[in-house]
Amino acid sequence: MGFLKMLKTQFLCHLIICYVFLVSGFIINLLQICTLPLWPINKQLARKINCRLAYSISSQLVALLEWWSGTECTLYTDPESFSYFGKENAIVVLNHNFEIDFMCGWTFCDRFGVLGSSKVLAKKELSYVPVIGWMWYFLEIVFCKRKWEEDRKSVVESLQNLRDYPENFWFLLHCEGTRFTEKKHKISMEVAEKKGLPKLKYHLLPRTKGFCVTVQNLRGTVTAVYDSTLNFRNNEIPTLLGVLNGKKYHAALYVRRIPLESIPEDETECAAWLHKLYQEKDQFQETYRETGHFPGPIMNAPYRPWALLNWLFWVSLLVYPLCIIALRLLSGSTFTVLSTFFLCIAASAGIRWMIGQTEIDRGSSYGNKEAQMNNK
Repeated sequence: MGFLKMLKTQFLCHLIICYVFLVSGFIINLLQICTLPLWPINKQLARKINCRLAYSISSQLVALLEWWSGTECTLYTDPESFSYFGKENAIVVLNHNFEIDFMCGWTFCDRFGVLGSSKVLAKKELSYVPVIGWMWYFLEIVFCKRKWEEDRKSVVESLQNLRDYPENFWFLLHCEGTRFTEKKHKISMEVAEKKGLPKLKYHLLPRTKGFCVTVQNLRGTVTAVYDSTLNFRNNEIPTLLGVLNGKKYHAALYVRRIPLESIPEDETECAAWLHKLYQEKDQFQETYRETGHFPGPIMNAPYRPWALLNWLFWVSLLVYPLCIIALRLLSGSTFTVLSTFFLCIAASAGIRWMIGQTEIDRGSSYGNKEAQMNNK
């Protein structure tokens, strides 16, 4: 076990992981492009195919978290809510405190079979980023430009397009808009004071526009909101690099199922409801920090093998030709060897940046605009 732990920290292993993710991602993107002629003929079949293709990309990050780093996720929820998971469309409201919380959200989706069809609200620029951005484009992810005046029509159209989606899906939202830091928290609480809102201790002030528009346009399609609060045991600070190095973390996720009909239809009342929700999330975080667990029973959400099998398939398919190319390059000139080495380093750094940008930008679609409005 000591050797395996040491092996996971080696740069060569990280390079192979990044290589497999990038090359498999490009292959899958190409297959997604091949589905374009099918859309006007059989739109629902094209959607189902793209869900499976998207799963082949996103599940690699789930495999990295669950099987490579061995991170454990304890699910706190009530048995009645548990029985609905994976069997209905839902909006998932996640807190945004950690670097890998998007991976934990995807793991939650995978445990209940909705990872391939899961949706997010993301910046328009991400649709041009290969692998994840292109995957999201074919998944009909809701993209926007951070300018509400320009975005409202396109966002509403994108959400309306999901009303006849053939697969159960979860729409993941980070309503805080950006990851929690002490500096951002201080600014956010200043805004809360100006607006006469209760201050939060462990969260930023939620940005309500994206949530309210999503709820308004998915009524009748989505049946519930899953209020999801994430924390880590013993004040662990998980990082993407830690996961890549095989470090094991211990996540705790508390999920409450809230029927959508209980959320007000009026936009002002819906915004007030979301603020109240975050005050409750703050109390749950306080309970976890004091007791080491969330309220409610622990439910067993078993591992599914498909993420690991998919990852092993791509590794076995792509590593062999990589070894052949590496042997040929190593037999070449010193210049060729050094050039290849630095190219690999650059590619690895590029992959980490791309995943980092995806994590930063998910759910923060109205952040800048609404922050400006709040400060006026």
